[in-house]
This record gives sequence, C-alpha cells and structure tokens, in this order.
Amino acid sequence: MLITFSGLALGGIVAGFFGSLLGLGGGIFIIPMLNLIFGVEMRSAVAVSLVAVIATSSAAASVYVQERLSDIRLGMTLELATTLGAIVGGLLAGRLPREALTVLFGLLLLYTAGSMVRNIPAQGNSGGPSRDNSRKKVVPEYQVRNLSVGLGASFFAGNISGLLGVGGGIIKVPVMYLSMGVPLKVATATSNFMIGVTAAASAFIYYSRGDLDLLVAGPVVLGVFLGARTGSRIMHRVRAAYLKWFFVAVLLYTAMQMLLKGFNLHVLWF
Repeated sequence: MLITFSGLALGGIVAGFFGSLLGLGGGIFIIPMLNLIFGVEMRSAVAVSLVAVIATSSAAASVYVQERLSDIRLGMTLELATTLGAIVGGLLAGRLPREALTVLFGLLLLYTAGSMVRNIPAQGNSGGPSRDNSRKKVVPEYQVRNLSVGLGASFFAGNISGLLGVGGGIIKVPVMYLSMGVPLKVATATSNFMIGVTAAASAFIYYSRGDLDLLVAGPVVLGVFLGARTGSRIMHRVRAAYLKWFFVAVLLYTAMQMLLKGFNLHVLWF
C-alpha cells in the first residue's frame, strides 16, 4: 500500500512539473501512468486526471499571475468557450467511439507539432522572452489577433478535456502561440490559469457518475501540486527555444501513443 501510494505521488510530481512548464495540466502523463502501470480503469484514470489538472492549475497559476505572465483578460474570454466545451465533452464521454476520437486527436497533434517546428527556426528566441528578458521576467509587447479562432479552438479544447482528461492546454497553447500572436511563455501561463476551471466543469460530471476513485486521486493530486509549484517557479530560467522543442517532442510522443491506441495496437508507455 505504501509503495503504491509513493508511486502514485511520484508520478504526480513528474506530471505536475512538466504540465506546469508546458501548460498542459499533466493529463497526458497521468492517464497512461494510471491505466497501464497501476491498472486503473480508463474512465477512472480520466476522472483522476481532471482532478489533478485542477491541482496543477491552482499551484502554477498563482505563481504566473503574481509574476504577471498570465494574460488574465484573454484567459477569461477564452474560458467561456472552453468551459462550455468541457461540459459537452463530459456528457458525451462514453457515447462516442473512443478509438475514432483518439485517432483524430493524434492526427491533430502531428499537425500542430509540424506547425511549431516550422516556426522555431524562423523566429529563434523571438517567439517568447529572450534569455536575458526571461531572467528579468519581462514579457515582450504583443497584440492578440484571431480571437474567433481562439474561441473555436477553446471550445474544442474543452471537448477534448472532458473526453480524455488532458486539460485542453495541449490545444490552447499552440493556438495562442501560432494563431493569436501570444508569446509562448505567456500562452503557457495563460493556459495554466484556464485549465483548472475547464477541468472542474467536467470533473463534476465524472464524480456524479461514480468514476472518481478518491484513494487514487489523493496521492496523485498531492504529487501534482508539488511538481507544478516547482515547475512554475523555474520556468523563467528555461530558454524559449528549448521550451518550444520540448513541447514539440511531447506533442509527437503523445500523437504516436494516441494513434497506436486508436488503432488497437500494442502501446508501450515509457
């Protein structure tokens, strides 16, 4: 029992650390850990992931808001669409073919990763704070554009969050960065600010259906909270270019696993 508790907490720390750095909420790490390592049923894993996303958001968002990295006005605007999408996604969970949705999501991740790769060489460090500015916690001026695209993507991100428990940041961060002109670190911080509300909207639906195992959620959430606090405090020391490449790597890895799972092939999570 102690070993299981410690393993769940350690997995939560890793998920929270990287989730806060990338604005993803940690769900893409938590769900495979619970389902394939600890044998937690998929719906319960999604429910625990959503609760963990709330913890990630609470831990990281407070730091980002204090350091003025989060665009609160933009986050509140996009959150209207995201919350509605999360409710719809939570209600539809179990009624749509999960395999088809998983394959489509994997293809979307591949497209997003390719788009970000094309932007890295052209922009270098200009896509976010430079190394010097990052140390001074200075955010370059920017103008938000394509708000309608952001609202549509946020609604879809809410659907994905409700159905797969990944927080929606994996969609919102690249959309804000690539389509809306938001620097990557600001997009990450703003996503962390939003994903807690998004996850709460659909987590309540899972809880009402009895899918949430509190004995599993407890240590995972504790670990996620600690990991997210650590990740959010060191994000300023990470160069924007490195963060972009790491984000691309996460997208490609997740896409591969999603496609393998969607086609019912053997999936190795590592």
